[in-house]
Amino acid sequence: MAQKQDLITRDWLAIDRTKMANERTFLAYLRTFMVFLGSGIAILKVEVLEDLAGLGIFFISFAPFLLVFGFVRFMYVRRHIHKYYMEKD
Repeated sequence: MAQKQDLITRDWLAIDRTKMANERTFLAYLRTFMVFLGSGIAILKVEVLEDLAGLGIFFISFAPFLLVFGFVRFMYVRRHIHKYYMEKD
């Protein structure tokens, strides 16, 4: 098991990159959630697209699942990153 002083700058930078990658992934889920929600609302509000009302309802109902899944995945990966690197401390 590596000791805290065994980690070099490259290792600390790799840890930071991994944490930031996890945050970027969560933000991608958040962005996708907003697109699905906005698209669903737009489809339901625009009269020209009233034939696609079912798709709008699907988008609106699916959007919260995306957000919850993204958040749960973020926390899961964050916990594993922390657990792995705390062993290094």
